[in-house]
Amino acid sequence: MQSFLNGENPNPGASGPARRKRTGAAGDAPARPEFITALARGLALLRCFQPNTPALGNQDLARLTGLPKATVSRLTYTLTELGYLRYHGDTGKYSPGYGVLALGFGLLAGLEVRELARSAMTALAQATGGAVALGALDGDAMVYLEAVHGSSALYLRLPVGYRASLDTAMGRACLAGLPRAQCDALLARLGGAAPAADVIERAADELRQGGCCYAIGEWQEGINAVAVPFTSITGEGRFVLSCGGPEHLLPEADLRGRVAAMLRAAVAQLSAPGAVR
Repeated sequence: MQSFLNGENPNPGASGPARRKRTGAAGDAPARPEFITALARGLALLRCFQPNTPALGNQDLARLTGLPKATVSRLTYTLTELGYLRYHGDTGKYSPGYGVLALGFGLLAGLEVRELARSAMTALAQATGGAVALGALDGDAMVYLEAVHGSSALYLRLPVGYRASLDTAMGRACLAGLPRAQCDALLARLGGAAPAADVIERAADELRQGGCCYAIGEWQEGINAVAVPFTSITGEGRFVLSCGGPEHLLPEADLRGRVAAMLRAAVAQLSAPGAVR
């Protein structure tokens, strides 16, 4: 059986990774003198490259971003010259360059909560046999900052940088832990891409009553996961810690009892006092 971290289906032929909602030209924003539209558009192009779409042509990028093809051509030329994209002459497509890797490594290397969480995540993964992930909200999805796998049954290893839907346990916990006004604003921006209202309400109730949010075979059949949002003791913001795996490894009763208790204890080590949620 394939196992999926936090219930996310990595098969692009099925549900695929979280996709960004395109409602207009990417990077466009209300006119403000401080906002550099060209820079935002260039970054939006880089965000189009995902694990299941490692190479894209100008036409692909224009479709994904809503930008004119001429604009995309200028942006890809510039990003290639700077080392953030690589051009493949045999296919006429681009893939991320090493400059992108340097940016990502700079973030991860300087993220204190990731270093702080690693030992607790390893202990939790070994005790449960599940896949333990640390994530943060990035636009319309959760991005994995660290992942530890505790069982050979979890042979599909979703990597750091993977984007998980907001309808996973991790995503639900993130939404449930946000202040109501902030959550409503995010859901309004996502529109039809947002999780169903009843799912969010249930997650909020679970968080209030038991300090955890769950996805029991809902995102991917046979996959269970639990997650807890927290504000980091390092002062770096809000994150979510989750633990998931196949039903035979983490049955619902065990997940809601033993595993949830261990997850809450791990989060307590990482949380600012009085700010676990």
